[in-house]
Amino acid sequence: MKLGYARVSTGDQNPDLQTDALRAAGCDRIWTEHASGRTLDRPALADLMDHARAGDSIVVWRLDRLGRSLKDLIGLVEEFRAAGIEFVTLTEGLDTTTPGGVFVFHVIAALAQFESDLTRERTRAGLEAARARGHVGGRPAATTAEQRVEALRWLDQGKSVTEVARLLRTSRTTVYRIRETTTSG
Repeated sequence: MKLGYARVSTGDQNPDLQTDALRAAGCDRIWTEHASGRTLDRPALADLMDHARAGDSIVVWRLDRLGRSLKDLIGLVEEFRAAGIEFVTLTEGLDTTTPGGVFVFHVIAALAQFESDLTRERTRAGLEAARARGHVGGRPAATTAEQRVEALRWLDQGKSVTEVARLLRTSRTTVYRIRETTTSG
């Protein structure tokens, strides 16, 4: 059987491009995951691996859809090989049933790791450069310092979190965070 695996990193990304390609490649069943390739907690991949049997092929659209870490990619492919499961990537045309395919897999996996490391390094350098120019990253604060003081005063007076959130025109979560920050710090 051909078993397809599609993965996108976030919930708002769309896996249709991958699933369409997997269907066109003749996959009998496709598992779709919304998770980072860096996380080890990928229930759809675990379920796919539970269903895969010797002689099956696990097919992905691109190598980086299986994982981002070279160590994890090699570990997964070795696990497939030990179970007698073939591994195929559509974009790279990789097939680990041959010695040449195994070699090419290791080269491509190393390049994918290198690319990932470069991206992380460029991102970190860009953030540091922005900080050096005085840019503060992240989301703006939901409340001002004065609003936080007022929230604490209202809470001390016995107002509920819901009432304080309504008065500040913010969420209850923000009020809880204001309270936690002052009691834990």
